[in-house]
Amino acid sequence: MNTSELLLQERKSVISRKLQTHGRVLAAELAAEFGVSEDTVRRDLREMAAAGLCERVYGGALPVSPAGGSLTHRAGIARDRKQALAAAAVSQIAPDTTVFFDAGSTNLAIAMALPMDLPLTAVTNAPSIATALIDKPLVNVILIGGLIDRQVGGALGAKAMRDMEPLSPDLCILGACGLDIAAGVTVFGFEDAEFKRFVAGKSRQVLVAVTSDKFGTAAPHGVLAAADCGCLVVERDADAAMLARYRDLGCKTLVAGEAV
Repeated sequence: MNTSELLLQERKSVISRKLQTHGRVLAAELAAEFGVSEDTVRRDLREMAAAGLCERVYGGALPVSPAGGSLTHRAGIARDRKQALAAAAVSQIAPDTTVFFDAGSTNLAIAMALPMDLPLTAVTNAPSIATALIDKPLVNVILIGGLIDRQVGGALGAKAMRDMEPLSPDLCILGACGLDIAAGVTVFGFEDAEFKRFVAGKSRQVLVAVTSDKFGTAAPHGVLAAADCGCLVVERDADAAMLARYRDLGCKTLVAGEAV
């Protein structure tokens, strides 16, 4: 390995450590630290992103979201944490409204946490969420159809978007693979991002509930700017200073386990 290759690998190792420690890196700061141009650092970040080591955002990079696997697999991970998020999220659901439940393991927990005496029209593209909602006697369920994406756990594509066309939910409970103040809501799938954007655009308000491993991370496809998240539900260990920045954008923040 020649000197330039060694320096490149050293820079990438330092960048990886900074991403793990600080949760984000800025190209300008890295360029000053390494004594190289910002173009050099941006090239390093592009190469790391192509290798799946980070996600590029304006001015720097974020850690890659750990979200992955099928909905069934994800539903079995961190159950207690998702149930705490669900309890907080349910407090934001008003009776006699129309709520869209996007596919996702945390959203499945929210659907399961709905009180039995809450009258609601629930719309979902996820068969597993529809199944959970059927057990709620005062919930009318509308299942969005189309080809089911196995990893997402919900219907996507043209048929799903046609089914959503006549609906205008009061609240959209949006699934997310990553959430960051700069990158906004992001997901891994292109079609998933398209469908989420469409539904969010038709909804009066958007709520996003995320576990801490997704907070401050990004996936490849953008869905929604952070400022467009009407309500954000997070875990107790979420960074207080970061939550204040979301509130400055007009986003209501709820911390699971705290009094609403």
